[in-house]
Amino acid sequence: MTFDIEVQNDAGYPADAGALIHAAQTVLRAHEIEPNCVMTIVLTDDAAVAALNRQFRGIDSPTDVLSFPLGGSPVPGEPPYLGDLVIAYPYSAAQAAREEFSAAHGLLLLVVHGTLHLLGYDHDSPENRAEMWAAQEDALNALGVPLSIVPRLEEDH
Repeated sequence: MTFDIEVQNDAGYPADAGALIHAAQTVLRAHEIEPNCVMTIVLTDDAAVAALNRQFRGIDSPTDVLSFPLGGSPVPGEPPYLGDLVIAYPYSAAQAAREEFSAAHGLLLLVVHGTLHLLGYDHDSPENRAEMWAAQEDALNALGVPLSIVPRLEEDH
């Protein structure tokens, strides 16, 4: 099963694009998402993410990851476009350094978390959170990411 996942890293942050794509694919395969669907992972700076957070969520600060689900095909006959993930690389790297875990693992968690949001998961209620965290845990286990980093990142929000 193939997916068209693009990683945009115009600033050249030290991230393994192949690992990020693999993390998104792990989630998509587990949810039996239609082959050939498209999504984009953008690595950018804190200011860009803060501007998006302010514009779309009314929160005037950066965050680690934002998800922009599209959930369809903008052009008839084209593969479904799931949406975009926008990750604030400096913010996520600072989280990893502060909490003493691998920046690479932190990025994989953010891609898994964001991809689940693209698929409609949310953590806005205890029931939804339990469902999302179970799916997130499955993907992180498959990727070899220690689950111990999840609660530490949640405390940041």
